[in-house]
Amino acid sequence: MISRKTVTGLDVSYEEGTKRAVAAAVTLELPTLDVVEVALFDGEVQAPYAAGFLALREAPLLLRALEQLKSRPEVFVCDGYGIAHPRRFGLACHIGRETGRPTFGVAKTPFMARFSEPGPERGAWSDLLDGQDVVGRALRTRPGVKPVFVSVGQGIDIEEATELTLAMCPKYRQPECIREADSRSRAALRR
Repeated sequence: MISRKTVTGLDVSYEEGTKRAVAAAVTLELPTLDVVEVALFDGEVQAPYAAGFLALREAPLLLRALEQLKSRPEVFVCDGYGIAHPRRFGLACHIGRETGRPTFGVAKTPFMARFSEPGPERGAWSDLLDGQDVVGRALRTRPGVKPVFVSVGQGIDIEEATELTLAMCPKYRQPECIREADSRSRAALRR
């Protein structure tokens, strides 16, 4: 049973060949997934791309977008990782530390953890492992499609993060809040 009334998805889109990027924070109502609020920040990336250091590029921009929200988000969902990260401190952890709010990440590709392929049905999952440590889940959000990779940042457990991810994926592989944030940030770049 989901107790949260809203979720806020976070994503950043980059303009090719420049330092320009747009960060988006999109709050959706649960269980309808209706958009409640959108905040955008158009700025410049300060850190160069380096594998494993996404938070250095994206967190400053996302935090500026979050400053514009009028309502207080209940939980943040990042397009990236939480503790399923080589330093056990991915983008979701950075956002959680800076905001003091519950956070988790949902990534499209495995980064550093091992996992067994989950069953083919929606809701099937397997542990993401770093050595012997469980750092998240490979979660099937649609029957027969590739899993997504869920890991907590702070203030939420993997059970709730999994439940929220499934609630936000009625039609697509990725959570609707991240899809909306991606769409809104890309549209802002084109303007």
